[in-house]
Amino acid sequence: MDTAAAASVLRLQAVNELRWAAIRTSAGQLLRYGLLGLATNTVGFLVYLLVTHLGAPPAATMSFFYAIGATLGFWGNKRLTFAHQGGVLASGMRYVLAHVVGYCLNLSLLLVFVGKLGYPHQWVQGAAILIVACYLFLAFKFFVFRNPERD
Repeated sequence: MDTAAAASVLRLQAVNELRWAAIRTSAGQLLRYGLLGLATNTVGFLVYLLVTHLGAPPAATMSFFYAIGATLGFWGNKRLTFAHQGGVLASGMRYVLAHVVGYCLNLSLLLVFVGKLGYPHQWVQGAAILIVACYLFLAFKFFVFRNPERD
């Protein structure tokens, strides 16, 4: 094998190693995000069901608990999920923006599927939690808790 071919093979090996390292990092982040989210959303959803069962309106209840969950989730995701070392102010502002979009998505799902189509709010909110969680993982990974050199 000539020098150019050997260099090409080494470059391909390096690219593959970087690719696998990125996949392992993302898989670990997804696992931590999932465990943190499962714990917080299970508790939040059970409290949501209790409060709506006691007569509180679903949209107002979701709004209240969404704000509490988002606030607590910032610190858990910043430290545990993404081990983000960047500034709190910059990542905090991006976090709020990501959650505004997530909140609007959640509220829209409730308003359309419960208010317009008549589905039970319990099922719609349960599905909305999963949909918003997928969106938020991507937003957190690529926007909120991105590489601190870009903060």
